[in-house]
Amino acid sequence: MKQVALIATLAAGAAFGADQAWAAVGAPVDRGVDLQPAATLLMRDIHEFHGFLLPIIVAISVLVLTLLLWVVVRYNRRANPTPRKFTHNMLVEVIWTVVPVLILVAIAWKSFPLLYEEERIPPAELTLKVTGNSWFWTLEYPDLGVNIAANLLPEEDARAQGRPYLLATTEPLLVPVDTNVRVLVTSNDVIHSFAVPAFGFKEDAIMGRVNEGWFNVEQEGVFYGQCSELCGLNHAYMPIEIRAVSREEFDQWVVAQGGALASSDAAPAVEAPASEPSADQAAPAANPTR
Repeated sequence: MKQVALIATLAAGAAFGADQAWAAVGAPVDRGVDLQPAATLLMRDIHEFHGFLLPIIVAISVLVLTLLLWVVVRYNRRANPTPRKFTHNMLVEVIWTVVPVLILVAIAWKSFPLLYEEERIPPAELTLKVTGNSWFWTLEYPDLGVNIAANLLPEEDARAQGRPYLLATTEPLLVPVDTNVRVLVTSNDVIHSFAVPAFGFKEDAIMGRVNEGWFNVEQEGVFYGQCSELCGLNHAYMPIEIRAVSREEFDQWVVAQGGALASSDAAPAVEAPASEPSADQAAPAANPTR
């Protein structure tokens, strides 16, 4: 079964590599200074908030720099040998109190709905459990009986396959497009952080605690992330590779991994007697989680 899963994974990789025209790739680029293109609604909203916030940051920075330069030029010892001795200016104090408050209110007006959207997990069709280890990821669909370990793909293999070193993994995770995926994130040892920039997703993985998040990928493609918490010696070698595919291809991958499709279990359960489960029902239950 492992050989079948490996063949299916390699075939999926070949399909993605052969047809980059339709495949959106979420990955860092050389000399990139902006956010990665959005692959989810959450990331689109983050882009919008960034577009709202950037002019405010630039304006404040320019204003502060201008005031500093003005003070340096106008009020140095040579230009102003006799300094004035006042200590208060009511108008200035009101301005520098009220204006920052209004700016913060405007930022809160835009940011609080975004925070609520990130934390409010909608009804999800799939649950993904992510466990950080030193130093690799364990990725599991507990309801489907799929469990994979994603390690760093060696450099020679990455170059041979035309995949990005330090981003590609030995076992890419597949997710179906247009599907709400609930993500449970935890750790087996130190603090890690599961982050996929194109999804607008980042959750800390903490031992003894389970953090929640969600995403819904809107387009097929390959999307990369990395551990975003300084977790130890091999922190730089914990990549994340997620391939968003059609539901049909995802179902094939689940079966190839030895998992059981939830939809295929539901139909026989109505017809088969409770005392005599059918063979199709018994098979997934006998398959242990790897």
